[in-house]
Amino acid sequence: MSKQIKVLVLPSDRSGVGKFRSIDPHLFLQSEHSSEFHIDINYEPPMNDINFYKNYDIVAFHRNIGNDFELGNNLIKELNALGVVTVCDIDDYWLPTKEHPIHSVIKLHNIDKKIIENLKVAKYVTTTTTLYADVIRKFNKNVFVFPNAINPNDPQFKEPTLPSDKVRVGWLGGSSHLHDLMLLDKSFASLSKYRSKLQFVLCGFDTRGVVTEINAETNEQKKRNIKPEETVWATYEKIFTQNYSIIDLDYKNFLLKFAQDTYEGEENQSYLRVWTKPVTSYAKNYSKFDISLAPIKNHVFNLMKSQLKVIEAGFYKKAIIASNLGPYTIDLKHAINKNGFGSGNALLVDENNNKYDWGKYIEKLMKNPNLITDLGESLYETVKDKYSLITVTNNRAEFYKSII
Repeated sequence: MSKQIKVLVLPSDRSGVGKFRSIDPHLFLQSEHSSEFHIDINYEPPMNDINFYKNYDIVAFHRNIGNDFELGNNLIKELNALGVVTVCDIDDYWLPTKEHPIHSVIKLHNIDKKIIENLKVAKYVTTTTTLYADVIRKFNKNVFVFPNAINPNDPQFKEPTLPSDKVRVGWLGGSSHLHDLMLLDKSFASLSKYRSKLQFVLCGFDTRGVVTEINAETNEQKKRNIKPEETVWATYEKIFTQNYSIIDLDYKNFLLKFAQDTYEGEENQSYLRVWTKPVTSYAKNYSKFDISLAPIKNHVFNLMKSQLKVIEAGFYKKAIIASNLGPYTIDLKHAINKNGFGSGNALLVDENNNKYDWGKYIEKLMKNPNLITDLGESLYETVKDKYSLITVTNNRAEFYKSII
């Protein structure tokens, strides 16, 4: 290249989706291709100063530029007119189901429609999977897939897993998965008899938040801090502990204090609560279990999700049991056939078998610990190159060069 390509990156936040979709990929691009690219990251871009953008060849943003969708949409059009290439990245489907905590907010403000308008006017769109790309092409033909990726040298993916006499079954996620985790309830109940051999690990526990109370007579609204027992995490915990029935009374009383303290001997309990960690270290939680669970309900929001749970489990060489749906069908192959264990890299649960197959597969792995190791190694081989940040960054560099 005769000169560096100047890319302005506008993340939607400083952590979470901003880290995975905007910040880390472009910092790595700058690091690995410094002679070809100059990257600037701006969290508060000017919305009314078009001259600010004239020095850039590419403006890459997540869903919208700034917080105002109308201003952002107009700015995208102005940049296009100037010849600045606009690249809109999107990871989650624009309209969550009614079960999702932010569904009503998105519908109230027509955010889903505003996101679609941005997809229509952006010169290019990038997303996480081919499944989602096919849906986006209804609004923009120029869609390219850049999956979520892991830096193989990131220390949070190198935490050692300590040995245990128990087979540890874990889930790591956020606060919007209640209806996904409810799929596990019947199966977890069937595994209660193995409480001495299994440990269920719930990662990401968080009691922060506020609730809004409305006076029925005056309609006056008041906000207060949410009580720990009111959080969705307390409900998650009831699923993982079968309403605390698989643990002893003393440990139950400790957990119900919701204090971020350690409990002597908790590593030997049938359940382990793991408190939330920053996005820069959350993946260390994978070191606390042997089998990773990835249940999802069958609806469009979940079907358009990325396969990040598969990628993370793979880099940690964890066996995974996942729903046989959407993003988990991209890379996972079921390892059980009519003759027994086959050459797959996962155990997949069909939608009509949600009640019992989660438990059945956990039991199989518990009784065949070598299969846990084999599945983890096989999954690692599946993801280690394909979803390495090195590979995805090289592909992104070629894409950016091709659109200038």
